[in-house]
Amino acid sequence: MKRFHVHLHVDDLAKSIAFYSKLFAAEPARVESDYAKWMLDDPAVNFAISTRGREPGIDHLGIQTDDPAELAAMKERAQAADMALLDEGATTCCYARSEKHWITDPQGIAWEHFHTLGNIPVFRESEDTAAAVCCTPAQTPAAEPEPAACCTPRGKPLGIPVKASTSCC
Repeated sequence: MKRFHVHLHVDDLAKSIAFYSKLFAAEPARVESDYAKWMLDDPAVNFAISTRGREPGIDHLGIQTDDPAELAAMKERAQAADMALLDEGATTCCYARSEKHWITDPQGIAWEHFHTLGNIPVFRESEDTAAAVCCTPAQTPAAEPEPAACCTPRGKPLGIPVKASTSCC
C-alpha cells in the first residue's frame, strides 16, 4: 500500500496539533517538541507538521510505501521519464530511518518517495556537511540556488545529484 505524505511548516505547534486532531478526529501518532505526525487510514495519508521551517506553508509532498519494491518501482518510473532525481538511499530524517529519493515538479515543489524502516529518537541522527551547506536557513525564498545546489529555496532537494547525500526532509 502507498500512503500520500504532506509536510507543513507551522508557527504554533500546540495550536496546530489541536486543530488537526479535531479535523482528523484523531490524535497524532507521534509528537515531539518541534514535530507531530498523523498516520491516517481514511484517507491514507502521512500528515506531518513541524516548526523547523522559515515560514508556514507546504514544505513538501510525497508518497510513502509499505514495500521496498514499490519504492524501487517509483524510482524506475522517475528515471525512465528523465526526471531529475536525488537518491538519498538509506538516511535519517523526521524522527525516522528511511530509504528515499526526491524529485521536483515543474513548479519547484519537492516530492519525497520513501520507505520507512524504523523510528529514531531525534529529528536527524547527523547533520551532514553537504546538507548544512545546501539547506542553510540563510537561503531566502527569493534567492536563486547555486548551480551545484541540491535544494529548493525552502530547503528541499531539487533532484540535482550531488557528491554527498543530504538529509533534507
